[in-house]
Amino acid sequence: MEQQSEVRYLAPQSVDIKKKKYCRFKKSGIKYIDFKDPEFLKRFLNEQGKLLPRRITGTSLKYQRRVSQAVKRARHLALLPYVTDMMK
Repeated sequence: MEQQSEVRYLAPQSVDIKKKKYCRFKKSGIKYIDFKDPEFLKRFLNEQGKLLPRRITGTSLKYQRRVSQAVKRARHLALLPYVTDMMK
């Protein structure tokens, strides 16, 4: 008698398909990043208040520089903290 070795999985194997990163500023057509809007700038900061890198956010180099400049200006005007424990 022939025994067939058949492998069965409880759930189908998933292939990790990563979403293509995109620059939200280019896609939305945003030209100016307002430093007076701290809620928008918090999206680009982690829990400690550090800037998230481009490879995580998907922001292009041009707009990453503008975001960092806006965050620096907001910190200078005390709209954003320089350092914090749990910001989000």
